[in-house]
Amino acid sequence: MQRLLQTVEDAIHLIVAVLLVLLAGLLTIGVVDDVVDAIQGPYHEETIVLSALDNSLVLFIVAELLHTVRLTIRNQTLDAEPFLVVGLIAGIRKVLIVTAEADKSFRWSVQGIELLVLMGLILVMATAVYVWRRSTRPDNFLPVQGSRTP
Repeated sequence: MQRLLQTVEDAIHLIVAVLLVLLAGLLTIGVVDDVVDAIQGPYHEETIVLSALDNSLVLFIVAELLHTVRLTIRNQTLDAEPFLVVGLIAGIRKVLIVTAEADKSFRWSVQGIELLVLMGLILVMATAVYVWRRSTRPDNFLPVQGSRTP
């Protein structure tokens, strides 16, 4: 029974990995398509940059999720740190997009409050990553075998 459940779990992880690869391909095509359309049509620099930045950061998030799934399949364990890193990337992406879309002068509007909440969330996740690394690698942050961190 245990072996069957492990096989099913591995199959689900592989399906998720394949879907993430397909999503990455679609996102890449979308970014290239947006840039080609922008070059051909009326040139709106801000729109092009925001679209390319947003889609590129989402693609980066998908790549990190794919890395997390790969580590889960290889190590047969679920580690919280890669998810915290994905959360950090997503939070930073949103801060960049909200900041780029905001008016030139800062006011306490919905966007200002959203930025404060996002900054607090990023601070909490960064602290969680620090504590996680400190608790799992107490000997001067030496990388664990298979880790992508320097």
